[in-house]
Amino acid sequence: MQTIQQNAPDETSSVSSRNYRILWRWHFYAGLFVMPFLIVLAITGTIYVFKPQIESALYGDKLFVPASTQARLGYDKLLGIAAGALPPDAKPSSITVSQDPRRSTEAVFRLASGDSSSVYVNPYTGQVLGTLSVEHRLMKQVRQIHRDLLLGKWGGWLMELAACWTLVMVGTGIALWWPRKQFSVWGTLLPRLSLRGRAVWRELHLVVGIWVSIGAVFFIMSGLPWSSFWGKNFQAVVTWAAAPKAAAKETHVHDADAHASMADMPGMKMQDLPLANVPWAVGATMVPMSHDMPQRRLAIDQVVAIAAHNGMQTYQLVLPGKSSDVFTASYAPGAGEFVRSDLDQQRTLHIDQYSGKIMKDMRFSEYNPVSKLVSLGVALHMGEYFGLANQLICAAISLTLLGMAATGFIMWWKRRPQNSIGAPKRVMQPPPSITRWKGYMALLGIIFPLMGVTMIAVWLGDTLFFRNRA
Repeated sequence: MQTIQQNAPDETSSVSSRNYRILWRWHFYAGLFVMPFLIVLAITGTIYVFKPQIESALYGDKLFVPASTQARLGYDKLLGIAAGALPPDAKPSSITVSQDPRRSTEAVFRLASGDSSSVYVNPYTGQVLGTLSVEHRLMKQVRQIHRDLLLGKWGGWLMELAACWTLVMVGTGIALWWPRKQFSVWGTLLPRLSLRGRAVWRELHLVVGIWVSIGAVFFIMSGLPWSSFWGKNFQAVVTWAAAPKAAAKETHVHDADAHASMADMPGMKMQDLPLANVPWAVGATMVPMSHDMPQRRLAIDQVVAIAAHNGMQTYQLVLPGKSSDVFTASYAPGAGEFVRSDLDQQRTLHIDQYSGKIMKDMRFSEYNPVSKLVSLGVALHMGEYFGLANQLICAAISLTLLGMAATGFIMWWKRRPQNSIGAPKRVMQPPPSITRWKGYMALLGIIFPLMGVTMIAVWLGDTLFFRNRA
């Protein structure tokens, strides 16, 4: 919430004092808005990063089967068995293909109600191991709270704004921390725990905040590409910019022969995928159409053989829902598995449902540099890149941010006047040096338009309602 340093500017230094108070005021307001959302993000992020272990503990009897040497049943037969466990009007949307001898086969169906349900089948015996709601399973709920507070688009915008304002909070916090007099390790890089009362909370907030700021900025910048407004538009721009040297091998795929984007394709939407994610780099790419031929659709086993021939062994296979749809085999390392580090194996294949022709082949090695960087950032953000250590580091950063929110609240509670919000006093005559901070804020507002609108609103409110207050 607020960061006050033991070597705060001398009150006799008019310019330095006014500059400090302005930064402190923006830090206070940013913290006041961000704190509730930061608590939610920290708690849900800490839980979600351990998704493989948690899902294994909760649903192990459905996800895993005893390893066997007997032959696996065909995927068409497994899908038929899974369909028998649901109402007749349930429509299959995807099925997992895995070479792990201990993993069950998961088939996802869209129900008449609009929800999706997963059916787990033993790939050796055909035994139905159970069903799970895609939307209501624990980790899916945790992820949705983390993304949009279960409030849909508006909730997603709120969380995006909170992330952007965290950048303001971090930036102003670093500026307030910056030593203005003689540098001292104690009180600047290490807390003086001998202090008492509000001073020790201030010291902890100050020192811990500077150490965790790098992790906080990384979390924000690696999470924003998935956000509802900025992330979606950023993804579209990156995909458009890469189109001339497309990161894909295509065969006669033109706009007239394409569906909507990958992320909007039936079966690939977030609500349809309990364990796998659409790779960020391909989410805005156009999905080709199958060319209707006077023959029946290929069997799933035939498509699996085609994918295997092209080097894909483990993936989520999205099934065509219409005569013009394609089969889509998508593999995102780490999704639904114990932590993996083979990010370069990320791949997506679009296969014509009649001829078996590869319509599009998108590989990590062919992504543009921005998409590669975002994919790496997302994998690190979710604790999927280098094993348990990655998960523990992510959890430590999240819990430290939770502690920052708590210490900020305690400091505010201890210093607030009666019947007042306790905001730092407004500076009536800003010093010339504040111009560069206005430039930084304006740049953030341009890069993140939603944040820019709220910045203008905050500035207008602060100017109009506190015009005559010191």
